[in-house]
Amino acid sequence: MKKKLKKLSCLFTLILLAGCDKYLEETPDNRVDLNTPEKAAQLLTSAYSIASYSFTEWMSDNVAFTFGTTKRLEQNQAYSWSEVTSIEQDTPATYWTYSYDAISHANEVLAVIDDLPGEKRLKDAIKGEAYLTRAYAHFMLVNLFAKHYDPQTASQDPGIPYVEEPETQFVKTYTRDTIEDVYDKIEDDLEDGLDLVDGSFYANSGKYHFTRNAALAFASRFYLFKGDADNCIKYSSEMLGADPLGFVKDISGLLEQSANPDDFVRRYTSPNDPSNLLMMRNITNTNVSVGYWPDDQLLSQIYDSNPFDESDIRTSNEYPIYVLGTNGRSLAKFEFLFERSSLTSNVGLNYTIITALKGEEVLLNRAESYVYKNQLNLALADLQLYVSKRYENNPTVTLPLLQTHYGANNNQLNTLSFILDERRKEFMHEGLRWFDIKRYGIQVRHRLEDGSTITLEQDDLRKVLQIPQAAIDVGGLEPNPR
Repeated sequence: MKKKLKKLSCLFTLILLAGCDKYLEETPDNRVDLNTPEKAAQLLTSAYSIASYSFTEWMSDNVAFTFGTTKRLEQNQAYSWSEVTSIEQDTPATYWTYSYDAISHANEVLAVIDDLPGEKRLKDAIKGEAYLTRAYAHFMLVNLFAKHYDPQTASQDPGIPYVEEPETQFVKTYTRDTIEDVYDKIEDDLEDGLDLVDGSFYANSGKYHFTRNAALAFASRFYLFKGDADNCIKYSSEMLGADPLGFVKDISGLLEQSANPDDFVRRYTSPNDPSNLLMMRNITNTNVSVGYWPDDQLLSQIYDSNPFDESDIRTSNEYPIYVLGTNGRSLAKFEFLFERSSLTSNVGLNYTIITALKGEEVLLNRAESYVYKNQLNLALADLQLYVSKRYENNPTVTLPLLQTHYGANNNQLNTLSFILDERRKEFMHEGLRWFDIKRYGIQVRHRLEDGSTITLEQDDLRKVLQIPQAAIDVGGLEPNPR
């Protein structure tokens, strides 16, 4: 179904004109006949981008110069904060391409779903999922290819095109909505999706779709990034319920149950783990020995520093850590998977299953929002739950401990610093550190092979990824300033 749909669409050339040679072989109205809700639901499986934003990890302070690994063009460009000209997998251009491709599938469904025969409850559930996938794809795009949301400037800052209709013409130019407009449209879609989403129709594949819990986790991230602490707390609390600890992965328990590292990774990424809220298949080289990774020194700097003088379970002797190249280190988080191009082929694509939304993020989002409101006792309560599953001997989080560790004469600042450190540890290799670097203007320094260093300053324009060249040349979009 997806291949047939691509023959007529090509997603307004912002998708780098992928497959456009086939466009001319078909008449514009030779679309997939979405005449049942079941077909619409099937098409929505393509409304989740298969592209990885792992390139943000190479730009972050989570990596060192890794000796002995193959370094592709896009990895070298990302590590040095140069414009990534490659359009291979694990690049900004590919993420842009497949995100708008996902949006196009959501729009195809939304255009027809109300007029299809069938049970209203099923159609509403499909519509809710389509709204959520469209909102999520735009949200990720605007946070990569535009500035972080600033209420003082969002009405003037350029965002991205927010596409709400199916493509009906071959070459179409678009304009960039402001960040404020993009966020407003995301919020509308998010609220509509929350009203309608119903995961009971997903049978045994629920966490590969937006369930209500996944939608609430997305709302938690959305409102945190928007700076709306009240709504972040509201949606986080609804998702976490009366037992937030149940949504924090029990790493010690998984290690005890696992026979070997591969078994651990399968358990870590299992849809059966309550902390994993939304699973996505990503085509990526991230899980193989290429590119840039932290080394022992950096891992020690990140994980050994804590206010408690206790061991971090995530880098304990029991936790599997792979050696990549000669000095690269990778915490076991991703299952190595390979898709052959055909049954008899020895070539194909590396891929893995990622957890796009996690319970731990929601708990830390809520704690951060409590800090914004200076409700530090509530923030500490959330952090205590989290710490109980990440450090040996369940240490107690207190304001004096945080002040001693961070040294600031400001309890809010010390608590926020702890949260950002824990977010960095929790989402190592997962790409989310980059968004905290943007949100808080964190300086990043990278060491080069010869021992010299390069620096990405707090307000460096390169923290906003450049719009892909094809979207500038053919789609008519204005590039980001440099």
